[in-house]
Order: sequence, then structure tokens, then C-alpha cells
Amino acid sequence: MHATAHAPRQDYLRITPSLFRKYLDFSMAIPLDHTLRVLVDIRASQLNGCAFCLDMHVKQGKLHGERELRLHHVAIWRESPLFSARERAALAWTEALTRLDTAGVSDALYAEASEHLLPDELNALTYQVMAINGWNRINIAFRQTPGSQDKAFGLDKADMA
Repeated sequence: MHATAHAPRQDYLRITPSLFRKYLDFSMAIPLDHTLRVLVDIRASQLNGCAFCLDMHVKQGKLHGERELRLHHVAIWRESPLFSARERAALAWTEALTRLDTAGVSDALYAEASEHLLPDELNALTYQVMAINGWNRINIAFRQTPGSQDKAFGLDKADMA
């Protein structure tokens, strides 16, 4: 886990607003259903130790009607009965791409993901994993404070403070 008690290092939104906007546009253009998007964003953020993104995506999940217990169970998705086979395949794919092994992605995992996701869905899922990993990295690098952008992104409406 990465320390979050430190002050932010810089405000990348203000310093490079055009890059922020382009990356945000890319992220928002990914055609992945909201349920999978939230699960992917939460799981990758957990694995990367990105407190800012984890905080944000849990709140987004709640605002979009995701059950709170499922949000808590993302960390234990393998043991939890609350996820469908499709969601499990997406979470396994997310973990494999976030923790990318030197051997790459196994044929077995690819087959499992392909069994539950259409080719365009698997592509979108892969782009989403790429996107959230990038967000995690910039927010960890510049130590963004969890909850600091809630009002700007409408997350204060989640009423989770």
C-alpha cells in the first residue's frame, strides 16, 4: 500500500489540463457496462494501492445502485457468492493485466474470459484495465488525497463521508 497521509505533490489537473482531458475522454469512451467498469476499477485500485481511485470508484458504484456488500466483497471476489461467472471472468482478467506476469496472460485465462465475454466486450474490458491502471499510477505518483475531488465529480452525493 502507498502512504496517503502525505500532502499531494502537485495538481496534475491544473498543470496539464489538456492531457487530463484527453485521458479522461479516452477513459469515458470505453464501451463497458457500468457494473463491470466499477468492479474493474475497484479491483485494480485495490491491487495497486490507489486510495484516491478506490475511494472514488466505491462512491461511484454506490451512486449507480451497486449493492454495498458487493462493493465490500470485491476484495474477496473468489470466495464471495455475490458475483456472476461473467463478473468473475472480468475480475480475473483485471488481476492478470494489473499484475502482468512475465509469462503474459495464460491461454486458460483467455479461454475463461472469452467464454463469458464477447470479443468486443473483452477488448473494452482490456482498455478499461489499461485506463484504471494509468489513473492509479498518476494518482499514486502525485499523492492525490482520497475524497479531495468529490464535489467536482459529484461524489459527495454518495453520502459516504
